[in-house]
Amino acid sequence: MRIALWMLAALVWSATAAAENLVGTVVGLADGDTVTVLDAQKTQHKVRLAGIDAPEKGQPWGQKSKESLSDQVFSRTVTVEWSKRDRYGRLIGKVLVDGQDANLVQVSRGLAWHYKAYEREQSPEDRGRYAAAEIEARNARQGLWSEPAPMPPWDYRKMKRAQGKATP
Repeated sequence: MRIALWMLAALVWSATAAAENLVGTVVGLADGDTVTVLDAQKTQHKVRLAGIDAPEKGQPWGQKSKESLSDQVFSRTVTVEWSKRDRYGRLIGKVLVDGQDANLVQVSRGLAWHYKAYEREQSPEDRGRYAAAEIEARNARQGLWSEPAPMPPWDYRKMKRAQGKATP
């Protein structure tokens, strides 16, 4: 029993020890779920907002999603809680501005989906908050949920890839 408790404690410690914080100023936005943060050493970091997927630029609500994120974070000092990089080298993290979770705000406003394909990478608390926020936004028909059948960005990207392969 004692060994099991020790192993559990070690597992919890290693999971939390992997998380890092980046503090800096948001100097750019690619879209409604990707920002560029400039740290104190003047190094730029691309950050993909964890737990969400916003409409792509060519999709309905894509520009509104980007504007919403910009209103929250552009030229503001943020803390990014991150623990991994994606295949493009971007940090994957939760962006906090004045203690408020910008990722969650995007979902609450109906300007991003809770990205369930990656929800296991979220804390149970964040997973629950993001899922509830999406349900509330859907029920209130906020943002993209005002559309009769909004296309998730992962389906949109897949469709665009398929169109690219079909083009001679």
